[in-house]
Amino acid sequence: MKNYLNSTIGRLRILGYLEGCSLLLLMFVAVPVKYMLREPILVKFIGQAHGIFFVLFVFNTLKVAVEQKWNFKRTTSKVIIACFFPFGTFYIDKKILKEIHQSTL
Repeated sequence: MKNYLNSTIGRLRILGYLEGCSLLLLMFVAVPVKYMLREPILVKFIGQAHGIFFVLFVFNTLKVAVEQKWNFKRTTSKVIIACFFPFGTFYIDKKILKEIHQSTL
């Protein structure tokens, strides 16, 4: 965990994980509870947390892209687009971010 917190790319990977988990919780726990049990409170809290993680992920992606001088078409756009899809941040972490993070250590 220490390696993740000491670098911007490591913190981006953590945000990606949090964003991905919050989206999955929202889609597969909070929304079904809202419609099956008519209890919207989970959507309110998990949705808000997901929104915060989403925005932080996008802004941090842009920050890291500028710092690391990423090619926009090859790297930055793929990382940003990934957060719009379920499991996208997990996929992009495995395919792009993990490799970049290991090369900077």
